Amino acid sequence: MSKLTLIAAGAAGYVLGTRAGRERYEQIAGGARRVMRNPRVQSAREQAQGLVAEQASAAKDAVVEKAKETAATAASAAADKVRRGDGGAHSADQSWPADQAAPPMS
Repeated sequence: MSKLTLIAAGAAGYVLGTRAGRERYEQIAGGARRVMRNPRVQSAREQAQGLVAEQASAAKDAVVEKAKETAATAASAAADKVRRGDGGAHSADQSWPADQAAPPMS
C-alpha cells in the first residue's frame, strides 16, 4: 500500500467517523435538552439549588465561628507567654552553652 493510498484511506475514515460522531453527539445533546426542559427535572434542580445554598450558608457560619475560636485561643496563648516572659525556645534571656558556638547569623 502506498503512502498516498494510506493517507487517503485515513482521511476518508476520519471524515466518516467525524460525521457519525457529530450525529451521535447531536442526538445525545438533543436528548439532554429535552430532559432539562421537563418541568419535574426543573423543579428538582431548583430544590437542589436551594438545599445547596442553605448548606453552604450553614457551613460558612461554622467555619467563621471555628476561625474566631482558634484566633482567640492563639491570641490568649501568645498573651500568656508575653505576661510570663516565656518566649519559648527563642527567649532573649536564654544563652548558648559555653562549650558550643552559636550558629552563624544569616
